[in-house]
Amino acid sequence: MDAKLVYLAVAIAAYAKWRLITLVLRPTSSLRHLPGPTSRSWLLGNLRQLHASSKWLEHYGDTFKFKGLLNADALCTVDTRALHHILNNTTTYHRPELARLGISEFVGEGLLLAEGERHRQQNPAFGPAHVRELTGIFVQKANEISVARDREMAPIDVLDGLSKATLDVIGLAGFNYDFDSLSLDGQKNELNEAFSVIFGYGSSSASFFKLLRVLFPPLRYLPMPETKEVRKAHSIMRRISTRLVHEKKDAATHKQGEVHQRDLLTLLIEANIDLNLPESQRMSDEDVIARDFLVAGHETTSSATAWALYALSIEPDMQRRLREECLALATDDPTMDELNELPYLEAVVRETLRLHPPLNNTVRETVKDDIIPLSKPYVDVRGKVHDHVKIDKGTMVQIPIMAVNRSKAIWGEDALEFKPERWDKVPETAQRVPGTWANMMTFLGGPRSCIGYRFSLVEMKALIFTLIRAFEFELAVPKEDVTRQNASVQRPILRSAMDKGSQLPMLLKPYQRTRHILLEDSHYIQ
Repeated sequence: MDAKLVYLAVAIAAYAKWRLITLVLRPTSSLRHLPGPTSRSWLLGNLRQLHASSKWLEHYGDTFKFKGLLNADALCTVDTRALHHILNNTTTYHRPELARLGISEFVGEGLLLAEGERHRQQNPAFGPAHVRELTGIFVQKANEISVARDREMAPIDVLDGLSKATLDVIGLAGFNYDFDSLSLDGQKNELNEAFSVIFGYGSSSASFFKLLRVLFPPLRYLPMPETKEVRKAHSIMRRISTRLVHEKKDAATHKQGEVHQRDLLTLLIEANIDLNLPESQRMSDEDVIARDFLVAGHETTSSATAWALYALSIEPDMQRRLREECLALATDDPTMDELNELPYLEAVVRETLRLHPPLNNTVRETVKDDIIPLSKPYVDVRGKVHDHVKIDKGTMVQIPIMAVNRSKAIWGEDALEFKPERWDKVPETAQRVPGTWANMMTFLGGPRSCIGYRFSLVEMKALIFTLIRAFEFELAVPKEDVTRQNASVQRPILRSAMDKGSQLPMLLKPYQRTRHILLEDSHYIQ
């Protein structure tokens, strides 16, 4: 056997022995008296049941514990004061190692894993002024969907079309690269194929090996199984991304070309080479490479837009009201400001993202002992009342995004209903939710909230605006057949076809806008 493999095997064995000893001898958890569900597994605890956190909240209250990795106590809470404390103390609450390792292997280190100052430095590229410039791209791709789907009368998977459109948008808006996903000739370019590999990556065996690599870091020096194709895809992404960064950096430095490019990569580079920017705040080329925010915004926006169309398809009166509002705007190419001035479109987007957030939950991990204040005290298993939670270093904290968004205590007894009109008067209890946008947790809150939320909102509005003017939407399956896929992104999936993956089949009937206008004019004359 090769000497290096022998040394690695010895190192892994030694580390494993030390790690197991520390796990066995770990101190008593300060969460031990919190109520919570019984562990289901000595290795994964309740992690496989995290999607059931809403039911746990009903049974155990706003703040409870569950079992995480290796049966370690973990915390879950929808208490708004506790969430404010957790989300705003970024020096104490970080993304857990398992999540960081999975993300870094998926898209590399960068924007998604940026913490503190690095995260704040990248915010300007997602500001209102820059998103305003990108709105034309959003509308352009929405119109391409309309043209492509106008000829199809059979049921189609709208999720597939939206996914292709948002990938094209993120390519053009992100670094002026056209994926051509919506192209009718079906051809794929090199980067498109690389992203297809990356998005499709991840099997149960690979996930289990990732788990072992978190528990035993020496295993990280071993290659992941089934990664030959993935490594090739990453190589393609890095090569193209690096080339684009160097080209745009050179163009920005020498002021080449007369056409102003609107993509976020160019904006990041221009801001980064500004002579007024202190050297300590400049990003390296590695920081600038625009890979990871593409993944962050691609599937989440397409999924959210699909859920909006789902909701409108089962509420035809709402669909008609929204269409009338959008048709009243006399342009096929609205600006960001025009989209934002449509009140019912705003309400539909808000209600969709409240009821159908792309992410069910997220997690944080404490890097030191802490005390979390509560607005609603809890009663522990001994009957004692507490107005705070003591939490140990290294404890996982679940932030139940969907449970907060759907809480009846926060939103009222109709919290599970799709009601855009609720935004005419936001409940006082909802105003205490520490979300960065619209009194909800969809984009999280605090310094580490989603920096691309404005981008996502305007893209979503452009897609809905264009599609609702072009088509009448009707579900091609019973509404009871549609449910959420139990995955990192909450995509729609059919109960009757779980093995076929996420999909949302709909009937799209081209809207006869000219005939509608003529009928209205005739009625007016009479």
